[in-house]
Amino acid sequence: MHQILAISRYTLLEARRTRLLLLFAAVLGAVFVLAFFVSELAVTESLRMQTTFYAAGARLAAVFIVVVHVLGSVTREFDDKGLDVLLALDLPRSHYILGKLGGFLAMGAVVGVITCLPLLWMAPPAAALQWGAALVLELAVVTAFSLFCVVAFGQFVPAAAVVLAFYVLARSLTAMRLMSANPLSGADTLSHEIGRWMIEGLALITPALDRWPQTTWLIDAPVSWSVVFMLLLEAALYVVLLAGAAMVDFHRRNF
Repeated sequence: MHQILAISRYTLLEARRTRLLLLFAAVLGAVFVLAFFVSELAVTESLRMQTTFYAAGARLAAVFIVVVHVLGSVTREFDDKGLDVLLALDLPRSHYILGKLGGFLAMGAVVGVITCLPLLWMAPPAAALQWGAALVLELAVVTAFSLFCVVAFGQFVPAAAVVLAFYVLARSLTAMRLMSANPLSGADTLSHEIGRWMIEGLALITPALDRWPQTTWLIDAPVSWSVVFMLLLEAALYVVLLAGAAMVDFHRRNF
């Protein structure tokens, strides 16, 4: 366990020394200023407009920063051959994956908390806390998937492309299911049935991230904490499965 904690600690130190949080704070500041500008343009419901714009922009910024850092950090260790030296020690490969994942998850939690802080002023505290908790869980899933992709591909660009495709699919999966279930035409064709079953199959293995941190929680009414608890269980399941897949793929690699 001390080996895993040491790797997690140095992963967090890397994030601090690369000024990740400072960069993210600057991005959040820009998003907040843009949200304030949008609210000034609104004729009515200016606070709702500001909250909606900030929540949507900050969510995308948090996901982007976390994904780029995870992919860049692991890719840098692959390219600098520092991982070869680390694995030459008495260190199981599974401990390396768990240590990196623990550090990245902690970093994602800090990013989620920072993202949530301005919402305490723009929305009810309970709604802001629920939104922030759901964002932390979303970042955990995206972090685990990013780690799996960079271990599987070993390069930044293909791993980033797969993570981007996964995130777009997860954010649009519910809309795709609705469109396939209620087509405007061709509902009885074989191609439509095949496409519908493919989408339903993807829905079984892909988290519907559009249901996670929802802006409606902030501007309409907070949801029950049981919803957040169910998201916690779902996120934990995906993180465990992705961590296991990353360890299996990492064991088969030759360094």
